[in-house]
Amino acid sequence: MNPSTPERIVIATRESRLALWQAEHIRARLLQLYPACQVELLGMTTRGDRILDRPLAKVGGKGLFIKELETALLDGRADIAVHSMKDVPMAIEPGFVLACISDRDSPFDAFVSNRYESLADMPPGTVVGTSSLRRQSQICARHPYLAVTSLRGNLDTRLRKLDEGQYDAIVLAEAGLRRLGMDERVRAALTAEESLPAVGQGALGIECREDRPELLAWLAPLHDASVAARVTAERAVSRALAGSCELPLGAYAELDGERLWLRGFVALPDGSRIARAERSGRAGDAEAIGLALAEELRAQGAEEILAALD
Repeated sequence: MNPSTPERIVIATRESRLALWQAEHIRARLLQLYPACQVELLGMTTRGDRILDRPLAKVGGKGLFIKELETALLDGRADIAVHSMKDVPMAIEPGFVLACISDRDSPFDAFVSNRYESLADMPPGTVVGTSSLRRQSQICARHPYLAVTSLRGNLDTRLRKLDEGQYDAIVLAEAGLRRLGMDERVRAALTAEESLPAVGQGALGIECREDRPELLAWLAPLHDASVAARVTAERAVSRALAGSCELPLGAYAELDGERLWLRGFVALPDGSRIARAERSGRAGDAEAIGLALAEELRAQGAEEILAALD
């Protein structure tokens, strides 16, 4: 085999059905690039998967979904880890790097219900489940008469709780449903105006150790520059505002040729106060656009919202 091509790559992944789909998707793409390579999956259960009785914001945030995967990279059991970019903390742990940002499916949220066609159709007091303070704040702002409650668990668990009647509707990422062939469960895809997406939602990222330059080279063909520009701008907003699961924050970037348009918001969880802003500029300045938007959000009242959340 050509020494410049890999002989074996092990992918660390969570064991939920969606995470396994994502890992298999990257595996298939690697095999297209390197047909003689042995690409294996190392399935793992993370702390975030095990703690299901409390809201994510109360137990350590999204980093709980990747810590065990990073440990596997560190001790050599795996070479790379595949993540949903919305689950990747804004600050990568020292010694690790996002080798590439790859495919992005739908970035939008999906309304799922067995009884209602949309949030607007739901009568007062009916129950909407979501795992996200970002979604909660926007639903409460637009539909204050609905009861929004926490919903934890992987995608199949959330759908089962809906089907058991624990919720009248749930809101979750559309990309996950599409990727698992559950298009029929989507009653409505919520527009960015209805529910501004999470930072990086729908995009896949591949993480590896910083001291593995050969992996960076092998993974380079999977990098999508246009997706990366959008996600970079979105993540810059969150990083500048110290975004975490405890902060209802959304940011969504769109590309029109070389022009990048970025929208963002910060809110109180009950939706009673929201700061919104938008910025645009060259796609090559994605990071700077995100930082500028964060400053504009501060000028629109984000500082007071952040202070109220402390």
